[in-house]
Formats: sequence, structure tokens, C-alpha cells
Amino acid sequence: MVVNIKALSLSAGLVFGYAIESKRINMKSCVVFACLLAAVFAADKYNSKYDNFDVETLITNDRLLKSYINCFLDKGRCTPEGTDFKKTLPDAVETTCAKCTEKQKGNIKKVIKAIQARHPRQWDELVKKNDPTGKNIANFNKFIES
Repeated sequence: MVVNIKALSLSAGLVFGYAIESKRINMKSCVVFACLLAAVFAADKYNSKYDNFDVETLITNDRLLKSYINCFLDKGRCTPEGTDFKKTLPDAVETTCAKCTEKQKGNIKKVIKAIQARHPRQWDELVKKNDPTGKNIANFNKFIES
């Protein structure tokens, strides 16, 4: 029996090389999958650019707080931040702030408590506007009090 060592060596090299290349492809696939998974989870949160929004100034300045309330109720002009908050408010009420970062949850609780305490009539209007059926407000209030 004659064995072509050169051909055998080449075949083994191809098989071994394929196994290495296959592992590289699998590793690349895992890295890509992990990045996609991270992007999906990141998309499940609101943008964190307002995490450091100065909530203390907002809740201690009644004129500023009223301005934001009027923005949310379509009764006044909105700042760029107010416009962004207004867009996310219905979803935040519906999902009980599920997409909020921890910082955003704390900020929202502070602002809502200030509105409820100092402007209860406008709070009622905000509830009617953002939860017209009333199906989410009980859970949202539990969230605010937690």
C-alpha cells in the first residue's frame, strides 16, 4: 500500500484549519450576538442623556414647574427637554417606568410628588391626558410612592 504523505498532510491541514476557522467564525458569531443582545437591552431603556437633569431646581422653582406642566398639557411652550419628557410620559405611565434608568425613576418620583402636592388639579389633567382609561394610574401611583 502506497500512502501519499503529502496528500495526507494536506488533508489533515485542511481539516484542522477548517476546525480552527470554524471556531473563529463561531467566536465572531458569539461576539456579534452579544453586541446585538446588548443593543436590544439598551434599547429597552430611555435615553440616559437626562439622567443628570437638575430636578431640584425644577421642583423648587414653581414658575418653572408650572411651565413644564403647561408644556405637558399642551397649554404652553416646551423646552427641548420638556418636549422629550412629554413624548415619553404616556409610555412611562403605561409601563410604570419600566424603561427608566434608576436615576430617571428617582427624578420622576420627585417631580410627580411636587406636582401632586402643589398642583393637584393639573396633576388630574395630566392623568386624564396620559391615561385616559385610568387603567394604569393605580400601578403608577404605587410606583411613585415606592
